[in-house]
Amino acid sequence: MVSFLEWMNGVASQFGFSGVFLVSLLGTATIVFPLPYTLVILGLGAAGWDPVMLTIAGGSGSAIGEFAGYFLGYFGRRIISKERQRKMDYLLKLLGKYSPVAIFIFALTPLPDDLLFIPLGILRYSPIKAFIPSLLGKFLMCFILASFGKAYGDLLVFLFGDTGSWIGAGITAILLILAIYALYRIDWEKIFEKYVLNAGRKPDSPSRLAYQQLQ
Repeated sequence: MVSFLEWMNGVASQFGFSGVFLVSLLGTATIVFPLPYTLVILGLGAAGWDPVMLTIAGGSGSAIGEFAGYFLGYFGRRIISKERQRKMDYLLKLLGKYSPVAIFIFALTPLPDDLLFIPLGILRYSPIKAFIPSLLGKFLMCFILASFGKAYGDLLVFLFGDTGSWIGAGITAILLILAIYALYRIDWEKIFEKYVLNAGRKPDSPSRLAYQQLQ
């Protein structure tokens, strides 16, 4: 992992902010086993690089890289039966307006983004609606890393972690398998009908039922 980090630092140092964009893109495009681009941004921030430019380069690169997982799920959907696809689509109706919030939180925090982006690809969630909150989350994350890298470097490494650790990648892989299994096996249509459709129906009162019987 040290060699990867040294290589990424070398690319950033040689190509400047274009290099930061590249290593950030690669850092999130490697599904399940991400490269530690956050540590590169943290180190460059501590070295005095412009935090705004680091935010733009690192945030845009990492947000675009996340779509490797999205497109893996998008094209992987073809192997799923039409009936199962139809049932899985009800999950989007359950998520509703909270989907952008979840995407933003995953982008901002050390939560493994592939856990969200691969299922979003399977569900054919709008790429534009996924990209905007992801970009905003990555911008904020990179701004925090770049701005406070020098003063609070040790704390931020603890919070954001080494995203390339083998232990973290192993845990992410297990959680990803479980998430996709649940996505495939759960009957989302029944859940939608039970908790959304039925929740919106008010039961008839005894007097109303008696009135209907007289009609």
